[in-house]
Amino acid sequence: MKRRIVRHAAVWIALAAWGCSVHRPAVVTPGVTPPPRFLEGSAAGPAPGRWWKALGDPCLDSLMEEALAGNLEIGEALARLARADALFREARAARLPSLDVSGQWSREDTPSFFGNNTGQSYLLSAAARFEVDAWRGLASAARAAALERAAAREDVDTVILGLSARLADAYYLAAAARERLALAGERRRVLSRILEGTEERYRRGLVGADAVQAARRRLAAARAAEAQERQDLALAGHALSVLLGRYPDPGTVREVRRLPSIPRAFPAGLPSELLSRRPDVRAALLRVRAADARVAAALAERFPSFNLLADTGKESLAFSTGDIKGRYWKLLAQAALPLADGGRRRAAADRARAEFDAALAAYRKVVLDAFQEVEDALARNRAAEERLARAEEAASAAGRAWELARSEYRAGVSDFLAQATAREAWLAARSDAVAARRALVTERITLARALGGKWMAAYAEAHAAAAPEEP
Repeated sequence: MKRRIVRHAAVWIALAAWGCSVHRPAVVTPGVTPPPRFLEGSAAGPAPGRWWKALGDPCLDSLMEEALAGNLEIGEALARLARADALFREARAARLPSLDVSGQWSREDTPSFFGNNTGQSYLLSAAARFEVDAWRGLASAARAAALERAAAREDVDTVILGLSARLADAYYLAAAARERLALAGERRRVLSRILEGTEERYRRGLVGADAVQAARRRLAAARAAEAQERQDLALAGHALSVLLGRYPDPGTVREVRRLPSIPRAFPAGLPSELLSRRPDVRAALLRVRAADARVAAALAERFPSFNLLADTGKESLAFSTGDIKGRYWKLLAQAALPLADGGRRRAAADRARAEFDAALAAYRKVVLDAFQEVEDALARNRAAEERLARAEEAASAAGRAWELARSEYRAGVSDFLAQATAREAWLAARSDAVAARRALVTERITLARALGGKWMAAYAEAHAAAAPEEP
């Protein structure tokens, strides 16, 4: 008898080890064939690592390290990763045998044909259960959970990459606003003197009232521009504070320096390499594969299930004729075949297939968006370089015109108004050049974010290691 039980158990264990998947994994493709090089063209080379180092700003380096160590968005992403890890361990545990220990004790006094039956009874048992994963349903569910955990890990890198770009952009927005605010204040003072001179000439009958109104309009516009720059500086300080995990404080911009010298455009590499560098693309691909694994798990639910159960323990039962005591054990092989469930399992499989199709479409959209972001960034970088060159040419020409007007004023050839007007035009051109320089820095940052990379992993691991343990 025992040999037969052992033989049957061996058959069931072999069936569990063999398994049989009822679903063939799908072949996932990006849905688009990338060209051999980016259409906008770019220098070949490796993807940027800690790209902000190319800007050569120690203050930005310090703020970046602070943000990447204490930003709340990273903490949120790590918490989602911890949740995904717990779900994976939960799914993996379903494939292992379970063991339960239970106990029961009672004392009773019940009537019987032989008088009242008084006594006590107890039961102490250990029960083991193991589900034979004949159709690889449990394995597929565990694989789906593992892939979701890997996708959540890529999400952490995505958050870190985006945070670095947003912090640098806010930093240089503050730097540009500070420079433009200083220029706007100086320009306002010059326009005030121009208005005074124009009003004096009007009183002398040298100009008409329209000249006075034009000077007033230009002064009012300069004051509005100064207020706008002051607002931009304050908002940039708020954004920097929050990204650093602080209360919104415009005083944060005290740490901001001037705009940097423009670094060379980051090498974009090959389009075929982009998909492995972008963490959001890697996460989307992992979620497609997880959805495919859930299809396999849903299909396995439509096939018979097999369970092995074992129970052993010690029992004592009280009867009027005496107590029955002893040990017991039981082995049970159980099979169940779903026959009718109202179409629930079929609907679950259809839902899993639809979720896979949605995940696949989302993945292919992320791939296309990634290519578009790089192509757009390359195009905007080239256009921003051209705009900066033209803005600096205009500022240089305005500067030479002011020098000429100032020389003529000192020589008595022209009056103060002409010299002041040339200076105001030079200040406006300098402000436009600062805006163009800031725009090009922003495009450099956007390109670095679009290219992705793998430098974020070190920061994610350091952030996870520094997280406080549960109390």
